[in-house]
Amino acid sequence: MSLSKFICDQSATLSAKRERRKEARPGELLDAALDLFVEKGFAATRAEEVAARAGVSKGTLFLYFQSKEELFKAVVRENISGRFKEWNEEFETFEGDTSEMLAYCMTTWWERVGATRASGLTKLMMSEAGNFPDLAAFYQQEVIQPGHELIRRMMQRGIDRGEFRPMDLDYAVYSVIAPMIFLILSKHSTGTCADASLPGKAEKFLATQIDNILHGLCVSGGAPPLGKGKTQP
Repeated sequence: MSLSKFICDQSATLSAKRERRKEARPGELLDAALDLFVEKGFAATRAEEVAARAGVSKGTLFLYFQSKEELFKAVVRENISGRFKEWNEEFETFEGDTSEMLAYCMTTWWERVGATRASGLTKLMMSEAGNFPDLAAFYQQEVIQPGHELIRRMMQRGIDRGEFRPMDLDYAVYSVIAPMIFLILSKHSTGTCADASLPGKAEKFLATQIDNILHGLCVSGGAPPLGKGKTQP
């Protein structure tokens, strides 16, 4: 091999490596940003920290994301809101009854989001939304609203098929959401109100909540109408 050909081959190899590295940077930046946002919160995370953790310069970060706010939005889309297309497609093709769909929805959510770093984004928004109303509005539009709509569709499916009784879906959706939020807070909090061992028992916790949602607490026919029960002395 001639020296000139060797130099050309080496140059081509280095160029290809640089191109692969360039293509990988957005993903590396999003991974680094997710880690830091969950560890430190939005306000306390600095752009230069994200760049350093991803192994690039601050200037490189801003080539891909114009601001820290845009970086945060990209992290949310990559890890949560960008998955709603897939989740809605699963809804359309699900063949089981709606009770099975509910169980699948809650357990799969834990596997894909709740048990991952991405669940920390929900806790972050709950704690910092008041200080960043624009991000709160973004999260409402891209995560909360589509999530509510998907759960509402699921419960309406059960009603339409005669599997669930009629109910006020505007509020019933929270029966599904509340246990999942509680798991997130337990996972990302060391407060005295949270059971530190609960995330390790998430499957059992979710199974119990699913059973309660589907069957309630009272034996069949044992629940009096609201407001009609007798008050005990």
